[in-house]
Amino acid sequence: MAKPARNTICLWYDRDAEAAARFYAETFPDSSVRAVHRAPGDFPSGKQGDVLTVEFTVLGIPCLGLNGGPAFKHTEAFSFQVATADQAETDRYWNAIVGNGGEESACGWCKDRWGLSWQITPIALTEAITDPDPAAAKRAFDAMMQMTKIDVAAIEAARRG
Repeated sequence: MAKPARNTICLWYDRDAEAAARFYAETFPDSSVRAVHRAPGDFPSGKQGDVLTVEFTVLGIPCLGLNGGPAFKHTEAFSFQVATADQAETDRYWNAIVGNGGEESACGWCKDRWGLSWQITPIALTEAITDPDPAAAKRAFDAMMQMTKIDVAAIEAARRG
């Protein structure tokens, strides 16, 4: 058995930890499902033999999906931020998440169908809103505030003025 990571993010799902982990593994590079563990006995939200936990990585980050039942839901207080190289990569991740039962939010944020929040953030956006020229940074920031999915060309145009 592989030695567990020293620090792992535990994500609570109702009953879909395995489906979520497999989606992430198919969608993002450096992502995989390492192991699926079944309950050795009955538990409050399941029976012996049900999937209890799933060990997986998302973009190299070790995670544990826990099928804990409906008591707790994901919120925007936790999100994965994915830095994208260009519009094509931004579109690919955004469309995979939103197009698989997820939903759009604002400023590059979206939720997957399990309620987990994602920030699909082009590197061009981060560079624009941290521009040393305060006016350029504000223009880019103001443009971002009007967007759902980030439009790299519009951010770069706003940055230039």
